[in-house]
Amino acid sequence: MHKRRDKILMRLLLVQSSSIKDFDRGAAKSHLQPLSFAEERNAARMTQPIRNVAIIAHVDHGKTTLVDAMLRQSGIFRENQVVAERVMDSNDLERERGITILSKNTALFYRGTKINIVDTPGHSDFGGEVERALRMVDGVLLLVDASEGPLPQTRYVLQKALQAKLPPIVVLNKIDRADARTAAVLDEIYDLFIDLDATEDQLDFPVLYTNARTGVAHRALTDAATNLQPLFETIVARIPAPSGDAAGVLQIQVTNLDYSDFLGRIAIGRVFNGTLQRGAQVGIAKLSGQLVPTVITKLFTFRGLERDEAEEVICGDVVAIAGVEDIQIGESITSLEDPAPCAPLTIDEPTLAMIFTVNTSPLAGREGNLVTSRDLRDRLQKELLTNVSIRVEDADATDAFRLVGRGELQLAILIETMRREGYEVMVGKPEIVVRTEQGRRVEPLELLVVDCPESFIGIVMETLGSRRGELTKMVNHGSGRVRMEFRIPSRGLIGLRGQLLTDTRGTALLHSLFDGWTDYAGELASRTTGALVADRAGETTAFALWNLQERGELFVGPGTEVYEGMIVGENSREADIDINVTKEKKQTNMRASTADEAIRLVPHRVLTLETAIEFIADDEYVEVTPKSIRLRKKVLDAKRRPRRWQQIRASADATA
Repeated sequence: MHKRRDKILMRLLLVQSSSIKDFDRGAAKSHLQPLSFAEERNAARMTQPIRNVAIIAHVDHGKTTLVDAMLRQSGIFRENQVVAERVMDSNDLERERGITILSKNTALFYRGTKINIVDTPGHSDFGGEVERALRMVDGVLLLVDASEGPLPQTRYVLQKALQAKLPPIVVLNKIDRADARTAAVLDEIYDLFIDLDATEDQLDFPVLYTNARTGVAHRALTDAATNLQPLFETIVARIPAPSGDAAGVLQIQVTNLDYSDFLGRIAIGRVFNGTLQRGAQVGIAKLSGQLVPTVITKLFTFRGLERDEAEEVICGDVVAIAGVEDIQIGESITSLEDPAPCAPLTIDEPTLAMIFTVNTSPLAGREGNLVTSRDLRDRLQKELLTNVSIRVEDADATDAFRLVGRGELQLAILIETMRREGYEVMVGKPEIVVRTEQGRRVEPLELLVVDCPESFIGIVMETLGSRRGELTKMVNHGSGRVRMEFRIPSRGLIGLRGQLLTDTRGTALLHSLFDGWTDYAGELASRTTGALVADRAGETTAFALWNLQERGELFVGPGTEVYEGMIVGENSREADIDINVTKEKKQTNMRASTADEAIRLVPHRVLTLETAIEFIADDEYVEVTPKSIRLRKKVLDAKRRPRRWQQIRASADATA
């Protein structure tokens, strides 16, 4: 009997690091009978503990790098397996930008304990991903840069975790930085916990010091640790085991969706109660309250970057369910006979809106193959299935849609994804969502943190003052840089990043966080410069641009195809100017003093999607195609287009 029990435990430890066939072959040589599948499954149910943890932090504080190191040291990868850096950032846009956009699940094993890990985004625009991820876990790793300290997203994710009563483990990362200030940052973290009304139990958090890049964790800065074993031990010891009854009523909440060409839609969620078996008849509790019967065809659990097919999944584990069509995020999978759906997910309201419309420019349809309003509507409806933090509404025109989201970056990521899929679309200037409360008109308010050199304090405060920003805190750490905190209407952030980077010569760092609602602050200062607008179709020439570059900054170079109403540059003055950028030098047999003068063009500004969205005014569109980003006036014909001063006066009259 003791030999049988020892063999069960040995098999559970070896099944993660070696194949079952090799173990059975070794068991046969030892004259021991190999375990049947049923015995192995029951043993796993009885003995394998589970921990569910989310890694939360501000953007670029090292979450994904730490997950990389944890996966490598847990033995998930083969010794000869080629693994990319930041392996969890599987999306092309994530790798290009170096940020996490979508939350992702993985799992590793440490001394018989399965640790399910959720890697979450660090940018506030993708806060909806964090809110869903916290629903799946029993504790969090709060990662903080040992130099930068807590930043706005640190506050946001910690606030959500404390509200959900999740126990935190604080990890001070990047301790190898020359400007690391671990003691001061730890004091700032304690202040942040107290400011967020943490309980005494939550304030009693363990602290670890890590260098995620080299894969080392210390309980104290002076200890001799050489790997992440202290981190693994702390997770197992301090994160509580999942609650629930494996024999109770089935309760699963879908918190993420994936798609496979072979398996169709895949629902990912946590089993809060009961046991889910393959082939079982279950009910899907829809958001409308309807209970739809379905059959579970395939089940998967997570192991590293892979998904292992399973016969059943017990409460506490994270499961991927294939073949369940029309299921949405927030819906529950429960028992048909005794349904007990989970409470619906609560997601913060979006605060920024943008108009999406079909491309109607003269160059439409040349680069993309998805150009109709039906294509655009279908794509936006598809996005709603996986992104619960946005809303799609019909606009005034039949071929336009109003998309409401969390911020400019979130909507820019969606637009960039669509253009890579072959869509052509035009988008308008972002506008904030205004609502009425108790007869008062209110607008969203942001907490803005600006980190810049001391020499630029004046220009930063002047710029933010014109946008109704109020300075609430200023900290100088003595390193030559100053951190300032402002409360500013969300409208004031539109176009702010590009302006501050220009004013501070690219040295300013900006981070913002939604901070509630405030009374509408009236009109803010808009763009103070006009646009250089092409007055005819054709191809730009170096001769024309050379004569025009003194009027402002150009957005196009020679040999670029343009059309009437296309914006080709920024005027140095407030008014818009219609210009001819296709003019060619006249050939003549008369010698002139300037005939041999060389044409020297100032390099034009190459617009990215974000800078284009920040630049446009109310009467302009950004035209996005798979190969090009162009700016244009909404009304292309110069004779029918209202003048800029008329628009400014009309806007002032409307708000008076």
